[in-house]
Amino acid sequence: MQNTSLYIGLMSGTSLDGVDGVLVRLPETPGTPVELLASAYLPFSAEIRQQAMMLQSTCNDELHQEALLANALARAYAECVHLLSEQYPLQDVRAIGVHGQTIRHRPELGYTRQTNNPSLLAELSGIDVIADFRSRDIAAGGQGAPLVPAFHRAVFAADNECRVVANIGGISNISILGADGSTTGFDTGPGNVLMDYWIHLHQAKNYDADGAWASQGEVNSALLQKLMAEPYLHLTPPKSTGRDLFHPAWLQQQLQGFETVSAADVQATLCAYTAMSLAQAIYAYGGQQAKAVYVCGGGAFNRRLMLMLQTFLFEAGSSALVCSTDALGVAPEQVEAMAFAWLAQQFCLRRPGNLPVVTGAKGPRIIGALYPA
Repeated sequence: MQNTSLYIGLMSGTSLDGVDGVLVRLPETPGTPVELLASAYLPFSAEIRQQAMMLQSTCNDELHQEALLANALARAYAECVHLLSEQYPLQDVRAIGVHGQTIRHRPELGYTRQTNNPSLLAELSGIDVIADFRSRDIAAGGQGAPLVPAFHRAVFAADNECRVVANIGGISNISILGADGSTTGFDTGPGNVLMDYWIHLHQAKNYDADGAWASQGEVNSALLQKLMAEPYLHLTPPKSTGRDLFHPAWLQQQLQGFETVSAADVQATLCAYTAMSLAQAIYAYGGQQAKAVYVCGGGAFNRRLMLMLQTFLFEAGSSALVCSTDALGVAPEQVEAMAFAWLAQQFCLRRPGNLPVVTGAKGPRIIGALYPA
């Protein structure tokens, strides 16, 4: 591998909307800002979305279907890399860090599955690829997730100041960066996944832009209370979750007895559910000391969700102000892609990429696998 600090990060999350890509110059010592050189976004085709959704649960001919999806994803990732190349030359890029698409996450059974074909991506891009970041942490007894708190600590922490970074993608996770150098992080519960499903079911839209539909409804307090009783929310970290738990059948079960609640009111309640579960987790695990909660991921663009998060934080007793990671100099849609560029660098420098205090692994591990160009 070349001795260079240029890395590409590619991220496609549980929202299944598309690929975010960044080209960054990363410092080799902590505390130096990340330099963004190029960014790109490639929406998923309807076929990729449909295949990925189908593989979230048992289906016919799964091995064949996953292999086809892996190839389609690798080609989409390569196209995103090409979009980056149109903005900045890539000949000195040391590696691509790519998360892959999570289709199953069962750490309690000792496995997680992020489908991808890194060999094909290396062939198409001509760049070394680092992938499969979660498996080694799980092999070491960890959850394999979330992995971004280590990046948040390296890039967003401040001396003598507690900061909270809340990533709201399909699933929500938090990183509480203590003023004393401590880090707490875990998946808090749903992010956009339930809201996206509900609006797609009723309005054939992929997401509730700016929370406009949720704003038209009223929060049903009884339904919200039932949703908040979900046992996962009350587990002690380390913990992680995904569509394996928060899926359409789970929501339909929760809605039993609430058949007269309007669809808009359900959407408003789901928005409140994401915000309340986040706020309570932040407050319960040390975030009450924070001056601000910095939101990244697609949820940062949902004004209704951001307002509700602020409301529930105040109600919990926190004075933290809710804003996006723009306030820290990083666009909210670029944070996770940057994290996987950083994880690729950690691998190349043979440095641990996990935080055992977050994932529950037996110790620090070099995570990822190399697919040479």
